[in-house]
Amino acid sequence: MRKSLLKFISETIWLKDQLLTAKLFTFSAVLVIIPMVVVGVISYYRSSTILEGEARNYSWQINEQVKAQVEYYLRDVEINSLKILNHHDMTSFLKAGHISVAKHLELIEAVRELLESIAYSRPDISSVAVVIDGFGVIDSLGYRGPYPVNELEKEYWYASVPANGNSMLVSRIIKWGNEQEPVITIARRIHSPYTLEPMGMLIIDVNFRRIQDLADEVNSVGKSSFYILDAEGHYVYHPDSSKLGRRSELLNLESILSLQDNSFLSEQDQVVILNHSSSLGWRFVTAIPRAELFKGTAHIGFTILWTVIITLLIAYVLGVSFASTIIRPIRRLQRFMKSVQVGDFSRRLPVESSDEIGQLTNGFNQMVEKLSELMEEVYFSKLRETEMSLGQKEMELKVLQSQINPHFLCNSLETIRGMALEQNMGDIAAMSASLGTLLRYNLKTVSPTVTLREEINFCTVYLKIQQYRFDKNVTYCFEIPQWAMNAMIVKFSLQPLVENCFVHSVGAGPEPTRIIISAYQASNNLIIRVADTGVGMVEGVLDKIKHDLVNKDITAGGANIGIVNVHRRIVNLFGPDYGVTVESISGQGTTVLVKLPLMKKEEGEDQHEQHSYCG
Repeated sequence: MRKSLLKFISETIWLKDQLLTAKLFTFSAVLVIIPMVVVGVISYYRSSTILEGEARNYSWQINEQVKAQVEYYLRDVEINSLKILNHHDMTSFLKAGHISVAKHLELIEAVRELLESIAYSRPDISSVAVVIDGFGVIDSLGYRGPYPVNELEKEYWYASVPANGNSMLVSRIIKWGNEQEPVITIARRIHSPYTLEPMGMLIIDVNFRRIQDLADEVNSVGKSSFYILDAEGHYVYHPDSSKLGRRSELLNLESILSLQDNSFLSEQDQVVILNHSSSLGWRFVTAIPRAELFKGTAHIGFTILWTVIITLLIAYVLGVSFASTIIRPIRRLQRFMKSVQVGDFSRRLPVESSDEIGQLTNGFNQMVEKLSELMEEVYFSKLRETEMSLGQKEMELKVLQSQINPHFLCNSLETIRGMALEQNMGDIAAMSASLGTLLRYNLKTVSPTVTLREEINFCTVYLKIQQYRFDKNVTYCFEIPQWAMNAMIVKFSLQPLVENCFVHSVGAGPEPTRIIISAYQASNNLIIRVADTGVGMVEGVLDKIKHDLVNKDITAGGANIGIVNVHRRIVNLFGPDYGVTVESISGQGTTVLVKLPLMKKEEGEDQHEQHSYCG
């Protein structure tokens, strides 16, 4: 399950199998779009929250200003009502008892003139009336007044006017004749100066001219609606005059009426801003559509959206330009790799930068250069190997041609040995026996390596034969540690080196030549040393032998073929770190060193014994 999940993440999320272009485009888009969207959303949310708060506070401040002005305005009107009640004409009228009719009419006319003066002094006062229980109405409009007593007593607010002398404010529509007008009525009880009992009511009708001016200031803010509710939820003011005096249809009316502080409420698709007047008992309400309230927020949202889109477009253009600087050299390197893949090693890519891609291009160029050189080396190595194989086959053919009836030769040598013994010719018999031994050693061993012990035995026989030839003018000595006797060396590797001593040193001087064959260990290698005390080699001969060790064609035969053959066989078996080296000083002798890896066949004898034999 975990492997499946990791595979899904690597292939789907990390786009493991997609092109580098797709990965760069996808990841850069994610790295740019997600932060931009997050920043845009946060900015929009914060901006909308701040703007909404500012819009609410602004509307609330306007509401508060309107409330303060309405309170001041109505307080001023109420002062006029107190002026009327405390005027001496009104007090005289209220104190009048049983007086003549003429005097009574005079007082009534004086009160009417008082009411008219108050009404005419202010254009916002539509009418002023005094209603006396059991008497009638004294109206500033005279008989045109809208105050039949029987109709006033039917109003819902009439009985609710406080009896303690405080005023009551109600909103209603008054009619006279065919005319009607929405007004705010300020009603105040009139008390008897003798009994202090209510005996009537002072009614001042204030038109909405001033309040309408104040409401227009609120309604000028967008598409908001301003209205005023009394303590019972009736409309004191509403842009639609037909609703005056009616109970509000707001869904949250009870919540609005219960709130005593300034508040914000949500009402369907609008926000309600509420300011409460404790002195009037009214609630000043501004209803703002949500769309209007968030219009600034929407503008900011569009601004942020376009800013994000333009920024993303710019980021995309810059990203494409940046990605091309990465993808273009990679694709060029990819095409170059394909050409190398099909075998074209001649081309090289120009390095245009010193960054990772430039380093990769430079490294790939160097790799192709080395690969080209390696291919050439392999080609020539294969060519040399083929030549060597052909030479070896030719050599094997020559060997086969030379091995004509070897058993016949062995038997012939044995016959000669027998005849020499019959004639008491011991030297001839010994030489025949030695030659037979050499021939049988050559025939019986097919392995390319033998022990040093076997090679020493073979060389001993060869040296004995050469002593017969040079009439004791040569001596030899083996100084071989016992541990080296079982070391494996290349077959027929010592005899050609010993023969080289006879070719270049033995018999050329007056003194007998001494040949010393020794062995020692250097690191993990076996070093065999073949030295003589002969006349040595001149510099030209030594240089030619060193040259032949490396370059001579062994199939061509000629001089030095034996030592060259030994060197080449060692190199072919163990590598170029091993082989034969020759050093010689004219007049002082020659030294040949054979370097071989130390390999032993078996052990069982004392490792510290020295095998020495001289002849």
